[in-house]
Amino acid sequence: MYVPDIQLETERLILRLPRIEDFDRFAEMFADESSAHIGGPLTRGDAWRRFLQMPGAWMLQGFAMFAVVEKSTGVWTGQAGPWQPDGWPGTEVGYSFHPDARGKGYATEACAAAMDWAFDVLGWDEVIHSIAPANAASQAVAERLGSRNRGPGTLPKPLDAHAIDIWGQTREEWFARRTRKETK
Repeated sequence: MYVPDIQLETERLILRLPRIEDFDRFAEMFADESSAHIGGPLTRGDAWRRFLQMPGAWMLQGFAMFAVVEKSTGVWTGQAGPWQPDGWPGTEVGYSFHPDARGKGYATEACAAAMDWAFDVLGWDEVIHSIAPANAASQAVAERLGSRNRGPGTLPKPLDAHAIDIWGQTREEWFARRTRKETK
């Protein structure tokens, strides 16, 4: 399958397909204790196998999370974008960011661009976020995006042991909110 060279831009960020040079920062993100909500911490070898998921999804599905890079520095800050592995509870826009990139609004900025892309290009009718109940920071991002907690959800095996809440919104809710923000 042909993978197009897709790139989205926001005020401060570039969202593009993952590249091999992103791996060191990705491995650092997954080595950090705070990655527990997204399946970490991981050894470098395990992080490498996880890293390969996104290029593989781009190749086979035509979409996956984008690598998120700071425009001003060119530094990889995290990943955000559409994600729907087999058996997933819905059409997700997921996100995870390097510890030194957190608290800057990057997740909200990147996810807004990714959600626009998922609705406009992929034609999705809704977007969810699978969030651990104890992950207050990720819940705050979902709220800033306009998503609401829809209640407990289940991931496919072997991830089904992890408790998650499904946060989400419909295409109509997203665009109504975006329109209201633009007219203010």
